[in-house]
Amino acid sequence: MSVGDKFENKAEEVKGRAKEAAGSATGDEDLKNEGKADQASSALKKGVEKVKDKANEVAEKLTGDN
Repeated sequence: MSVGDKFENKAEEVKGRAKEAAGSATGDEDLKNEGKADQASSALKKGVEKVKDKANEVAEKLTGDN
């Protein structure tokens, strides 16, 4: 996972938390749910990137490319 990807995912997570909090504070269920969706999207992206990183590690071990 590149540093840029990590930063973008964290930014999306933080934005989602802010939206969720603002939605809760104002009673705006749509905004609250949008925030939850942003957080879920960020978590999914993090998971995919971890799988990619692990697959690359395994491939490097198998091929001897370090």
